[in-house]
Amino acid sequence: MSIPPATPTRECNLCPRLVEYRHASRRAHEDWHNAPVPSFGDLTAQFLVVGLAPGIRGANRTGRPFTGDYAGHLLYASLIKYGFASGIFAEHANDGLALHNCRITNAVRCVPPGNLPTPAEIRTCNHYLAAEIKAMPHLRIILSLGLVSHQAVLRAIGDRPSRFKFVHGASHDIRPDLQLVNSYHVSRYNTSTKRLNTPMFEAVMAQIQAVIAAKL
Repeated sequence: MSIPPATPTRECNLCPRLVEYRHASRRAHEDWHNAPVPSFGDLTAQFLVVGLAPGIRGANRTGRPFTGDYAGHLLYASLIKYGFASGIFAEHANDGLALHNCRITNAVRCVPPGNLPTPAEIRTCNHYLAAEIKAMPHLRIILSLGLVSHQAVLRAIGDRPSRFKFVHGASHDIRPDLQLVNSYHVSRYNTSTKRLNTPMFEAVMAQIQAVIAAKL
């Protein structure tokens, strides 16, 4: 297999199951994005948020991470509250929302069936996450939303996915100049079951804000 580019092309064909699902979505919804979802935010940012994968009616539809379905509400409200975003989150890519010193991406760039990528798909897409992290010269802190994201980040920097245990609210010094912070994913399931609530997530964001402020 040839080495993929630093970012996936619209017709990326590395994961056959995801390609098939994407094509089916294109046939059903011609006006949707239906392609690998690009990251949102500037590569010069110090803060990177890493989710799991695009949602079928969220980023797969709108073309922007965490936009268009329930998962974006808590994330973007918190980013605005703690100074990492400004504007109004209106659940579409042209709402004018801007990120500040923050970038958002996913461990897997294409929407998976049932919102669950396979281990092989996560490994295949990890090249893109590794390239992204390497391309962020001022990166100081990564927020992993969920265990899969946590393990994908560690793999992307060349570490063992099991080296640090995923614990909500935990902070790991994965390099001398880089911290990995854990949070449960901001999914509807986690918030509706109370596994994650607004105070819990805002506590994580406040911790990140303090770290960034100390490094400015």
